[in-house]
Amino acid sequence: MSHGCMSAMEPMTRAGALKSLADFLPKVATYQGERSYVRDGHPNVSGLSAALRFRLILEDEVVAQTLARYTLGNAEKWLQEVCWRRYWKGWLEQRPGVWTGWRERVGALRETLSPERAARAEAVAAGQSGVACMDAIARELVETGYLHNHARMWWASFWIHAERLPWELGADFFFRYLLDADSASNTLSWRWVAGLQTPGKTYLVRLSNVEKYGAGYLAGREEGRLRLADGAMAAAPVEESAEVGRTAVAEYPAELADGGGRVGLWLHSDDLLGEVGPLAALSVVAVAAGLSDGVDQKIYRLSERRRAVQRAAVGDGLERAAAHFGCGAAALAGDDLVAEMGDWAAREKLAEVVGFAPMVGPLGDLRPRLEAVLRRQGVRLRLVRRASDAVAFSFAGAGFFPFWQKMSRHLSQPHPL
Repeated sequence: MSHGCMSAMEPMTRAGALKSLADFLPKVATYQGERSYVRDGHPNVSGLSAALRFRLILEDEVVAQTLARYTLGNAEKWLQEVCWRRYWKGWLEQRPGVWTGWRERVGALRETLSPERAARAEAVAAGQSGVACMDAIARELVETGYLHNHARMWWASFWIHAERLPWELGADFFFRYLLDADSASNTLSWRWVAGLQTPGKTYLVRLSNVEKYGAGYLAGREEGRLRLADGAMAAAPVEESAEVGRTAVAEYPAELADGGGRVGLWLHSDDLLGEVGPLAALSVVAVAAGLSDGVDQKIYRLSERRRAVQRAAVGDGLERAAAHFGCGAAALAGDDLVAEMGDWAAREKLAEVVGFAPMVGPLGDLRPRLEAVLRRQGVRLRLVRRASDAVAFSFAGAGFFPFWQKMSRHLSQPHPL
């Protein structure tokens, strides 16, 4: 359900992502007709969703290379899918309480769910529901860290509307295992399937849809499939766990000037492309990025495969940044990223730390404490937001198609990365 798909062999370096884009561009012409079919090896999708999630490659770069080869009309469906993740991010930036409420609800459900329902949730996630085609999808996720978008929708619908399990725990399961999961696309896609994101529009999995687009999941897997028969399932009653209030998107400058003194760059997994864009011309003397394995295990319980992919992406970002700025790079691997960042700033005798503003989510939750720790040390934290992100987020106040009407006009205009 995280739009902008990837293959099972995800490229976790910038060089790999750029190659994947070059390899996929000839397929854009047939993307609209082929993208919904789930086939072995996932030949119909780009292999870029994890790279986009970590910003090893920018949406703007994908758009620019696409429009250099195709008209907007001929590539519209592909470009819509590229922009979905950005739309979700912009929507969540205006409603951060949705993220906070989801995390609180996950914690509460772990404590209060009845033993019987907890056991059932564990069985379904382990691929032991008794509906063989859905169990194959669950096992594929755990084993590979990837699912085609269609399979994500089917399985989420099965979890919510057939099994009547809390959507928040299903979203937590995906967040732990999907290699391309981010706070916005994962949380909001699950809300959409549940019928919360667009009230009155619940997504129900239908056997006929699986037969048409994902026949491979059904081959030799008869057990339980009639539970998915068209008309056999009704939408589960799902209510908002908290009020969804809307706020203005936090404003950050689109560029920074050198402020004097020693400057350190904070790289993080929301944007690992420090050498491209508004930070590239700064005089940086040190670069650091946190791996946060302890936090990722203790709080979010991320799978080892998911953490390994994140480590690979961060390592690639650090290597590129060190080469670009001509300085040392530190991978901070302690359990407390904020404390590690403070220690790093002290070791490097920094006057300020610069970086991209993190999105609503795990890193956004850390930002206020990081700012306070650095301030106590006499170190300024200065953050930027890519200009094109600020524009896209300003379009994301309501549904996707109003967003797309504005975004499609914006795409053809030149703008900085």
